[in-house]
Amino acid sequence: MDVNAAVAAAAAIAGLCTGVIAMLAFRWSERDQKRPTRTSLHTAAVLPPGVDTVLSVLRSSAVVLDESDSVVKASSAAYALGLVRGGKLAVEPLLHMARDTRRDGEIRQVELDLPRRGTGRGEALAVSARVAPLGSRLVLLLVDDLTEARRIEAVRRDFVANVSHELKTPVGALSLLSEAVKDASDDPEAVERFAGRMQIEATRLTNLVQELIDLSRVQNDDPLEDAEPVRVDELVAEAIDRSRQPASTKQITMAAGGTSDLRIWGNRGQLAAALGNLVENAVNYSPARTRVGISARRVAAPGGDLIEIAVTDQGIGISEKDRERVFERFYRVDPARSRATGGTGLGLAIVKHVAASHGGEVTVWSSEGQGSTFTLRLPEAGAVRDRSSTGPDRVDEDDDRPYDTDPNTEIPAPEVLP
Repeated sequence: MDVNAAVAAAAAIAGLCTGVIAMLAFRWSERDQKRPTRTSLHTAAVLPPGVDTVLSVLRSSAVVLDESDSVVKASSAAYALGLVRGGKLAVEPLLHMARDTRRDGEIRQVELDLPRRGTGRGEALAVSARVAPLGSRLVLLLVDDLTEARRIEAVRRDFVANVSHELKTPVGALSLLSEAVKDASDDPEAVERFAGRMQIEATRLTNLVQELIDLSRVQNDDPLEDAEPVRVDELVAEAIDRSRQPASTKQITMAAGGTSDLRIWGNRGQLAAALGNLVENAVNYSPARTRVGISARRVAAPGGDLIEIAVTDQGIGISEKDRERVFERFYRVDPARSRATGGTGLGLAIVKHVAASHGGEVTVWSSEGQGSTFTLRLPEAGAVRDRSSTGPDRVDEDDDRPYDTDPNTEIPAPEVLP
């Protein structure tokens, strides 16, 4: 009996010890699982409260790095710029800045030119980068894309330089001619000749200043503030009348045709200036005894009918490389001819801005030696029309062929003006 009691007591003690050991082992395992490992310290770094929300609303591309240079947080813009690849910061100069900031805690800023991803043309991406410590372990990197700002600044510098050059030319000529008139005061024929040249240069200077004013106005003004339905027939007649004298001098025939009684919604003054510039260019760049045609038609479009006004000439034409730049300010296909005709290089730039501000566009078709066709496409006034109509004055918008690309093609119902 004593032996049985002893065995039972021993079994009870052994079971109790086993239970205690099992409980301790479970507690130890649970504590071990909760304890942060060295790997988790690097890969699961936690952003300070509110930082994630702030980064999500920033315009800058944001990247947060931990102490092992791994990316903890990166915005979609950072990926789009190619700053982050495979969970790492892919730009070596920025990585060095982040390490230096982590070491000494100083905020750093630098501007860099980075290679643009996905292009083989060697284009650079201009960025401004700022690096700052974020707590004791993290580093915040903010990157702003300056490419477009630099492009606009370059355009502005070129514009100022071109304006200065264009103004200096007639002003310098007037100065020299005035000295010539003074020195030739006893020669009436020379005075008359120099005075005529002075009038030409003064006219060129006046035209340049006026076109600079017009360009500034169409860039800054909202054409819809003074918008009204404008008759296309009136715009065409005004443009033809504006170029009547130079066309008559060169014996150029101007013909107007196409669909009548069309209306455009917009600023009458700006629309007249745009179409007038197109017709004036057509006359200036056409040889003598040729023909300039102006035609209008309605085209169907998903958002409402559009009005196309095409100006066709039989001039020298435009090469393919020049076609991409003809709407730039001060760009001239033939500088010698432009200066001979008093051109400023701003006319087509004004046309482009007027078309864009009215919700339209201007395009060009050209063939060297055969002529050019400039087409204005603008929204029609009063867009309530039967979309199912298939009348002869409606043209499918997918028909992108220019008007009268053949100079011998007759414009419908032309009104010939001498």
